[in-house]
Amino acid sequence: MPVEIKKGLLLKCIAVPLAVGVAASLLTGGGMETFGSLNKPPLSPPGWLFPVAWTILYILMGVASYLVLVQEGDAGQKREAIFLYGLQLVVNFLWPIIFFNLEWYLFAFIWLMLLWGLVLATVVRFYQISKVAGYLMVPYLLWLTFAAYLNLGIWILN
Repeated sequence: MPVEIKKGLLLKCIAVPLAVGVAASLLTGGGMETFGSLNKPPLSPPGWLFPVAWTILYILMGVASYLVLVQEGDAGQKREAIFLYGLQLVVNFLWPIIFFNLEWYLFAFIWLMLLWGLVLATVVRFYQISKVAGYLMVPYLLWLTFAAYLNLGIWILN
């Protein structure tokens, strides 16, 4: 028996992280111009890659949250997982403001480490509810690891 996809819920779940990304982007305005003017560590990607990567990651996050929400099981466990997911989205939203607007590169790195820990906790909780949801969050965790390298390098070089 095929699983019925709740299209409205899926679209809402995808829209939430995309809206977080758009809002952060609007608040940081010329952030990529600032990024372009900084001394960067080796392996720094071109500026155009960031919005592409983040769009893909936000979509994966949204699908993962949808899978958690529709999975049958312990409602308390799902609430905890979604709470962690929401909390990491708030921390994610604030990072570019700290980095681009305030230009507090060391604090941004520390904030990114907080985000990394929250995302790891979210991955674990999601995996406990839906293995696929947990796996869908792994690229995000890997990207944050790379972002931490870039952030730390920028703090050291600037």
